[in-house]
Amino acid sequence: MASLVIMIVMNFLLQISFFIVVSSSNKYTEHLGGNATFSGIIIGIPTAFAGLALIPLTQYDRGMYKMPLHVSCCFSILGQIAYALAFPVNFLYLILIGRCLTGVAFSMFMYCKRYCTDPQIVGIRRRTTLASWLVVCQGLGLSLGPFLGGLLYKIGFSNSIFNGYTSPGWIMAGIYAGFWVLVTKYFEDVPQPPTKTKLSLPIAKGFETKPYSLAPATYPPSPIDESLGTQLSLITLPQWGVIVCMCWFSMVCFFILGSWEANLPVFGAATTNLRWSPFDAGNFIALGGITCFPFLLVNLLAVRRTQDRKLLAFGTMIGLAGLLIFLSILHMDKVNYGSLFACWWTVALGFNIATTVTLSLLSKQLPPKWNGRTSIAIQCSNFTGRVTGAIWGGSGVLVGMQNFVGLEIAMVGIGAVLFTILWRELKTKTG
Repeated sequence: MASLVIMIVMNFLLQISFFIVVSSSNKYTEHLGGNATFSGIIIGIPTAFAGLALIPLTQYDRGMYKMPLHVSCCFSILGQIAYALAFPVNFLYLILIGRCLTGVAFSMFMYCKRYCTDPQIVGIRRRTTLASWLVVCQGLGLSLGPFLGGLLYKIGFSNSIFNGYTSPGWIMAGIYAGFWVLVTKYFEDVPQPPTKTKLSLPIAKGFETKPYSLAPATYPPSPIDESLGTQLSLITLPQWGVIVCMCWFSMVCFFILGSWEANLPVFGAATTNLRWSPFDAGNFIALGGITCFPFLLVNLLAVRRTQDRKLLAFGTMIGLAGLLIFLSILHMDKVNYGSLFACWWTVALGFNIATTVTLSLLSKQLPPKWNGRTSIAIQCSNFTGRVTGAIWGGSGVLVGMQNFVGLEIAMVGIGAVLFTILWRELKTKTG
């Protein structure tokens, strides 16, 4: 239980680290000579480096979690310190370097998901429930991160070291240092998987080899010795369809969430009747997240009795409704605090709910040995959505807000086609 709590808390801290810079990164970037698009890159670039970091980590983790935890804590501290030092050094690209280092730490997102679907410790009927806990942390990070970032910005600039731009980095570095101590003391890893050994099979009567025979001994094929190509050939065409569908929805959900998080501070500051400061933008984003939180708790209870495919359909429809409403108020030029909040709340709630089931659904349909591969596939889809979504969000005002939301609606439409075709294949056990 202590190890499970550590993994969930780690996911929560990583979510805060991702979101705490959202409200003030645009102003921080402008202060050091950057623009809104560069601000979007600052927000999204960590996930690209998280995906790259998974390449060596998955080669050496041996199916375990303690080593990635230590790596994540180490790079979180380094990245937060670099982000904070960019202001006194007055070097724009040090923000980028800091976020890239933090991105290596974000590789832990995949391990948190994999832990909650690991067949060694989690049964089929608990996987979506534990995935829902990760989404609850995602909602908390979405609320608390921007709020803290905006609040720290409002506190001010008493000196060049600890101020509204740098304080998120210093505070998060201190939190990770304390958490690292707890990880070292209390985390207990899963059992190490057995090494591959050649099976010694009894010889049936009548099949004994002659003494001193030079003929090579033959063994029946063992699942342990199956090559990747053999395993791939066992995956049916409908299962490949489900894999593609879940990866697409995973990418789309995080693309849309990431683009809105990056776009709201920029759009709010550029809109005449809003004129948001980073503090205002942080409060707005946080308000959307905190008002979604009770519904995410309800979702935590609902997943125990609801099929994954129905949760995915429900969340996607809610999120799509928010996008369509936003497109209509842009067309009618009726953007104000209330109408924008209704859209943001609907988008945040719907697509957060939809992210609950992408990995858990796959883990229930594919063999247990595929859990590591499906975790990587879903997480790389998440990372792709995050980085491209953040850049798209930072450029939203530049490309036109109707084009901004139109692309997102089209992406959901593609997912709806996949979902409709594969509806029967998406059925799994509840829980």
